[in-house]
Amino acid sequence: MRWLCFFFKDTATTEIYTLSLHDALPISSAYALVREQFGLPIGKFEGVRERLARIAGHAYFMNAARRLAFGAVDAGEKPSVISAVVKAYLTEGARTCINDAMDIHAGSAICRGPQNIFARPYDAIPVGITVEGANILTRSLIIFGQGAIRCHPFVQKEMKAAGSGDVRAFDAAFFGHLAHIVRTKWRVISYGLTGGVFVPSPVSGFEAKYYKAISRYSAIFSLTADLALATLGGAMKRKEHLSGRFSDAFAWMFLAAAALKHFHVQGRPANQRAYLDWACTHALYETEAALFGVLDNLPGRFMAAIVRRLAFPFGPIARPLNDRQIEACAERVLSDQDARDAITNNIYLPAASDPGLGALDGALAAVLAAGPARAKLDKARREGKIAKTPPAEMAAAAAAAGIITSDDAALIESAEKARDAVIQVSDFDPAGYDGIR
Repeated sequence: MRWLCFFFKDTATTEIYTLSLHDALPISSAYALVREQFGLPIGKFEGVRERLARIAGHAYFMNAARRLAFGAVDAGEKPSVISAVVKAYLTEGARTCINDAMDIHAGSAICRGPQNIFARPYDAIPVGITVEGANILTRSLIIFGQGAIRCHPFVQKEMKAAGSGDVRAFDAAFFGHLAHIVRTKWRVISYGLTGGVFVPSPVSGFEAKYYKAISRYSAIFSLTADLALATLGGAMKRKEHLSGRFSDAFAWMFLAAAALKHFHVQGRPANQRAYLDWACTHALYETEAALFGVLDNLPGRFMAAIVRRLAFPFGPIARPLNDRQIEACAERVLSDQDARDAITNNIYLPAASDPGLGALDGALAAVLAAGPARAKLDKARREGKIAKTPPAEMAAAAAAAGIITSDDAALIESAEKARDAVIQVSDFDPAGYDGIR
């Protein structure tokens, strides 16, 4: 029960920071459509789109991991290793994405006041990183150090048998362990030589390659973990670099698996494929990098070289995210309201009259409503029918010339007022600081 209580505290902290991350997505995607630079929404610029895609991809797999972990608790389980993974890697993901959101919002994210939506979440992020099990400790000691014993099919049995002096039980566990290593080795060899083509997958869709990759990496992870435990023994607990890399490999496989499960449970919706593609590609690339880090640093260099040759006979197999995947994820969150809502539907949306997210979402609605009229206006400007001036002035001139209707001009003027209001930073009268020393 003590661990279960700790788990509940951990996941409650994770819930808070996952929701803080989810705030980053609707806020930043709305801001990217409302804020203009050089006459274009900043969401059209690839640098901003890359950050938006990263926020969306993290939001997708983090929400999936949160649901899976809480589902285990609801089912009466005590998933200690998963709770550690979720706590450490989701709070780290929240830090990454809050930083990305701060970069997108620029000055409006650093000038404190009612207009600043991110100041408090940004200040609060270190709390989740450092309390209820500091992430450094969790990654370096807890996840693999605890998981290697609790999750291994034979190590715990061997330890109990040795401690009780039960020779028969020890022999059964020991020889079962040897058989397990042999089976895993042949899986690693066959998957490596065939490129994982014949690895079974529960589905035949586009995501089948990710199921196959997780199976292949899990076999490599298992064989490498057994090698580390066999060669280092009790000294493994002092090898925090290695333990941290094992934790990375396990955590990213879990996060990819959580994303796949979430996608399946949602009915494999087509408009979430870009999110899943981003999440799994990123997670599996990180998994392979962690495994290579382990094999490059194991003290038993000869055995590590053999395992590396067996596992990756043709070299690395994972690839980092490419521009197409990044663009697809960013476009989905910017242009598909249903897809955006799929990963932000747990977020409370204030009224448009409230500062912050409410006002921003209201401005986005006004900008989208004025979109067709603004397109007519921009076309008239490019054709030289009206002079380039601020949009509200151009709208008035275009309405007077009969290019757009008065209703169109009113929509544009309303959208521009809302846009200008939400991109302003908070300012204060110097008189309010009188008497402050």
